[in-house]
Amino acid sequence: MKEYKAENVRNIGLIGHGGTGKTSLAEAILFSTKESDRLGRTDDGTSILDYDPEEKKRKISISSAVANCLWNGHKIYLVDTPGYFDFVGEVIQGLKGVDAAIINVCGVSGLQVGTEKSWDYVNRYKIPRAFFINKLDRENSNYEKTLQSLKDKFGLAVVPIEIPIGKEADFKGVVNIVSKKAKIYDSKTRAMTDVEVASELMPMVDEYRSILMEAVAETDEELLDKYLSEGELSEEEIVKGLRKGILSCDIAPVFCGSAVNNIGIHTLLDNIINYFPSPLERTYEGINPKTGNIETRKSSIDEAFSAIVFKTIADPFVGRLSLFRVLSGSISADSSIYNSTQDKMEKVGTLYLLKGKNQISVDRLYAGEIGAVSKLQYTLTGDTLCDASKPIVYGKFEFPEPCLSMTVKPKAKGDEDKISTGLQKLLEEDPTFRITRDVENAETIISGLGEMHIEIIANKLKNKFGIDVVLDTPKVPYRETIRKSSDVQGKYKKQTGGHGQYGDVWIKFEPQHETDDLIFVDQIVGGVVPRQYIPAVEKGLREAMKHGVLAGYPVIGIKATLHDGSYHPVDSSEMAFKTAAALAYKKGMKEADPVLLEPIMHVEITIPDEYMGDVMGDINKRRGRVLGMEQRNGLEVVTAEIPLAEMFKYATELRSMTQARGSFTMRFERYEEVPPAISQKIIENAQKLKEMEEE
Repeated sequence: MKEYKAENVRNIGLIGHGGTGKTSLAEAILFSTKESDRLGRTDDGTSILDYDPEEKKRKISISSAVANCLWNGHKIYLVDTPGYFDFVGEVIQGLKGVDAAIINVCGVSGLQVGTEKSWDYVNRYKIPRAFFINKLDRENSNYEKTLQSLKDKFGLAVVPIEIPIGKEADFKGVVNIVSKKAKIYDSKTRAMTDVEVASELMPMVDEYRSILMEAVAETDEELLDKYLSEGELSEEEIVKGLRKGILSCDIAPVFCGSAVNNIGIHTLLDNIINYFPSPLERTYEGINPKTGNIETRKSSIDEAFSAIVFKTIADPFVGRLSLFRVLSGSISADSSIYNSTQDKMEKVGTLYLLKGKNQISVDRLYAGEIGAVSKLQYTLTGDTLCDASKPIVYGKFEFPEPCLSMTVKPKAKGDEDKISTGLQKLLEEDPTFRITRDVENAETIISGLGEMHIEIIANKLKNKFGIDVVLDTPKVPYRETIRKSSDVQGKYKKQTGGHGQYGDVWIKFEPQHETDDLIFVDQIVGGVVPRQYIPAVEKGLREAMKHGVLAGYPVIGIKATLHDGSYHPVDSSEMAFKTAAALAYKKGMKEADPVLLEPIMHVEITIPDEYMGDVMGDINKRRGRVLGMEQRNGLEVVTAEIPLAEMFKYATELRSMTQARGSFTMRFERYEEVPPAISQKIIENAQKLKEMEEE
């Protein structure tokens, strides 16, 4: 394989709102660079990058995919990411592998929530960015309106580099504002051809060019002096300033086209090469694990090898496939490398370049390139691979916390172990979901970023590992306790042939708030219950407390004082006293005004100010209490306490209430009494279930 120097490599992430045509843009780039012989389409299931069965079925991207192409002596790596918010983890992973991002915007819909979120991501990770206004061939598409909405939202950083020729169905090409050259797409030759700039477009070209010169001049003092004195900059000076402004994230250029009709794709490729930074222009910061010092690496072949694993694919046949970006140096097939995150040596087998699901084996990968390697033993997403003699660890990924949980049950009996194994493998692939075990209800719970996210995990279990599962709402872990005191006798007397059974205890039950656990007090005097049987009494109580008297939920917050009793010198045994304690427990609980408790969650909801009224009203509907409000990073953060029973579908409902601009986190706070009307329903349901199980 030919070595491409880092200065001739470009790594581009395609991000943006769902449905803006990111995958179509990637497909058009692969077609224009002759990497594919037809224009792959997501809707037809012919896309190279949307190859997963779930993606084909749903006609959306659900995971980031990688491809590469050649254009004018440069190698371009594309990382196509999903736009749906359930798969934001894939966007975060994808952005770790690139040097610049193109934020796709639909020329019809204009600025959307996903556009804002994409802007937040590139700002968070300090990634050079550009906008591509897509779908300009569509009815009701409007370049000027879309451009204005981007400027209004993101400020003066947004600078047009191209304007469209023609509108809607008549859209046929673009004018480059820097060079003042126009190109239209020829569907026969499948190339862009030069034409004269139409006279009616010149005023717009001149207006945008002066805006561009002003933005460019502010990136460099020398250029600013020249612009202020002469009022004009040369094409070379504009390009130089533009490159500098894009690299420093001060300028976000705007390109335009139609991915589906391949218009403006050739010019976009030229723009990627002319304006976007090469890996050589960026430095990467990490920590030396031996010294703890911060170190930087340049994306140069002369530096020691280092790479970051930005994605893992769990394949039941090939095993684990690790996608990585070489940040410095080079890596060769059949070599040994050091995983500095896990402190383990790894043996590298075959190296691959990826084009969707297709793997092309290569001997070596160089700084700036994106490749893959299979069957690494210890390596996971976010790990750093490097030369053992010059170790470095790059920063870990920060994924959002899962906010929606479902139980996973096998359709076929005996598949429980298979589910566990399959989920563990999918967890390697997708670090944004969690697996927990509800021991109380013997349920496996998966938590993800939304309903579609969890559905797709369940479908992957079936497609990849052949396990059919059913998803259900998790059971609320209710508890029971008492509000009053009771003093009761528990007597167990059984006469059979030979030895009988005899145990007799008096136990006082009281509510306590020191701990959820049982407080057991031994107040036996005069040996009325022999010492050797007292632990059996406590054990009997602890076992009985696993099931309350109202609805069978575990009991918390009680104090039991053993203060009297009697025994039989022959018939008494540990078993008898254990049973006597259980009898006392049932009687004592019923007499001590038992109540049902529910888990109360501490919830922090982050929303833009305009949704405050709706969110506050919704919290009240959910029996919640608002504790406070504060501003954080320009957003409102509402702190509240809400019962867990009201929170299972909240992720979906908050998303629809706030047009996906809201997010929340929650943690368990404490148990509180369930209101009587709700408590009655829970008890009735529990009794019905018990009756059904007994039948």
